[in-house]
Amino acid sequence: MKERAKEVKASARRGSRAEKAAEEEAAVVAKIAEMQDSDRVMAERIHAVVKESAPELAPKLWYGMPAYAKDGKVVCFFQSAQKFNARYATFGFNDVANLDDGTMWPAAYALKELTAADEARIVELVKKAVS
Repeated sequence: MKERAKEVKASARRGSRAEKAAEEEAAVVAKIAEMQDSDRVMAERIHAVVKESAPELAPKLWYGMPAYAKDGKVVCFFQSAQKFNARYATFGFNDVANLDDGTMWPAAYALKELTAADEARIVELVKKAVS
């Protein structure tokens, strides 16, 4: 919660929209750089994949995690294994993501490593989420 409070305070600062977007992306890149090796490598690739496949999503920190928002609402996020001392990282989606498929569908994916097939699946999911 302390990290979220810092994020809200930082986003309230005055400045142009472009300046705020650049600051938020720099904060995401800095947070990724702090991660342990395996999480950092996955987070760097996910950051690049999300930016390439859905340029309308804006990188931002969300509860201390790299996240990607549309119109200010977080669509997807990366949670490092290190953050909660878990055995795997997570790539997840919030309820604003357009992933509905019947009455039940996955909203988060466990990641132990990131393969080319995983990247392709993430591209597919992110494009669907913002459609």
